[in-house]
Amino acid sequence: MPITQERSMRSALEAMTDDERDMAKVAHRCISESLDRARAVSIQVTSSDGDLPSVSVPTAALRLFGEVLAALSERKVVTVIPGNREMTTLEAANFLNVSRPFLIREIDAGKLPLSRKVGSHRRILFEDLMAYKRASQAGREEALERMSKNAIEIGLDF
Repeated sequence: MPITQERSMRSALEAMTDDERDMAKVAHRCISESLDRARAVSIQVTSSDGDLPSVSVPTAALRLFGEVLAALSERKVVTVIPGNREMTTLEAANFLNVSRPFLIREIDAGKLPLSRKVGSHRRILFEDLMAYKRASQAGREEALERMSKNAIEIGLDF
């Protein structure tokens, strides 16, 4: 998301009233409950006075919209990034909260696939970055589980 859009999102969040945040929270709850009960592929959305045509909205889009509403009700900034977006190594490192040299070592080691190079500049697909992040998190959780089992085996109380 360009910086200008990010700033406007932050401004919009700061301008939200308590009533609007409560409205977002209630809307999230209603959407979630509707989706929990519905087995439909899409849901019809209509205007209250009927002056606009009905629109079919895919349930996946409504789920996403519900999550956005929940985040907005908690004054969290939301950024939607398409999976096929190419990121620079600096953007990817910032997203993962790691240093750029560490990220480049991971790419060079083959742990994170490179989408392409633009001259000497590396590009990483966002969907590959998310897969790397999930795999890293799973590896950390597995290591913690092993450490916990080892501590129990040797009688450490924690």
